[in-house]
Formats: sequence, C-alpha cells, structure tokens
Amino acid sequence: MSPRPRVDPDGWSAWPRRGLLRWLGAGLGYGCAGVAGLLPLTVHANGQVEEDLADSVRTALSAAVAFAAPPKPVFSSEAERLRFSQWLAHMDERLARRMPQARVREDFLHTVWYESRRAGLETALVLGLIEVESGFRKFAISSASARGYMQVMPFWVRSIGDGDEGKLFHAQTNIRFGCVILRYYLDRERGDLFMALGRYNGSRGRAPYPQAVLAARQRWHVELPGTQALS
Repeated sequence: MSPRPRVDPDGWSAWPRRGLLRWLGAGLGYGCAGVAGLLPLTVHANGQVEEDLADSVRTALSAAVAFAAPPKPVFSSEAERLRFSQWLAHMDERLARRMPQARVREDFLHTVWYESRRAGLETALVLGLIEVESGFRKFAISSASARGYMQVMPFWVRSIGDGDEGKLFHAQTNIRFGCVILRYYLDRERGDLFMALGRYNGSRGRAPYPQAVLAARQRWHVELPGTQALS
C-alpha cells in the first residue's frame, strides 16, 4: 500500500490502492479532470458480469466517469517531465506498427498514462490488458458485445453513464470506463490482481486470462538508462 500522492487541481495523480469511495471522495474534492482498425474485430468472448450495485457505489462510479476534460499531465519537476517524455518516446516506437498514425498514437498514450494513474493502476498493466482485450483496436467488438480498446460491456454505460453505448468507441471514454471498472474490481478483490483481472474478463478464478494480461504487462515495462523500470 503506497501513501496517497498529491492530486493537482486538474486531477493528475498517481492513485493509491485504497477503497473506491475514499479514492473518489478525494478526487471529486479536487474536481478531477480528464474522462476517459476501423472495422469491428471479434475478440474475447467473455465480458464483465452485470451485478447489483449499492447506491453509494453506483453514485461514486458515475462521478468517476463523468468528467469530460482531456488528459492534462502535470509534473512536479523537470526530472518527472523528462521521465514521461522518455517513456512516451519508447512507447510511441513500440506502438508504431499497431497504430500507424502518429497523432492517434500520441493521444492514445497520453490518455492511457493519465487514466491509469488517475485510477491508481500501472500504465504497463493497462497497456497489457488492452493488448489482450482488443489488440489496440479502437472499434473492437467481442461476441459478448464488449467494446473498444478495453472491451467495456455496454451495461456499464446504462448503469453508471449516460446510456449512450456509442461513446464506448470514443478512446478517452472507453479507457476511462475501463480503468475505473478495473479499479473497482481490484478494490472488490482487496488488492488481489489475479482475481480482479478474472472478474474484469468474466472468468473469475480461472487462470488463462490473468496470466495473459500479466505476461503482456511485462512487454510494456520499459527501462531507461539511470532509471528504474517505467510502468
């Protein structure tokens, strides 16, 4: 358990692994900003399982996905900014084959960096999950109807969003929902990442999916000279 980091006025933070409601309470208190192939791609058949939510949880999750401002990294030092720039350059090179358009790659990476840290998740973990879930396809659709980069099930939009399922094909909205959902599952499983990943995929307790994501996560870690592994 890491201590709570600062949260700047625009909502940029490296999120703690604490309870969902405490996380949202702190974030909302600062007015957090930043919400989260062109043909459908059939991917994982499993999907998140719809479940009854307590009113307080539903309200908190709704608030977590409601902010619409674009990601805006804020750095406390020049070293931190340089670290992000180095990470961005390495990830841009790795993603070039999957995302040929430079602007699309840049926007995608800024969004994943921002939303993962806002939710207290490793960026490498979120990238690994996206690789396994959709192969970095913005318009991917599974046979279970999960959609977008993070394969979010449409019932989440009806349950905690505004009901517009088409927004799950908007990159930032999809990644925001995916990170908030994974954070929620991780809290439900009391920090057990293996079980949380299984819950995310609708295969809780079974090994293949968590193992695939964790293996993919390792491919998105990067080590730079004179630094620790960036994630």
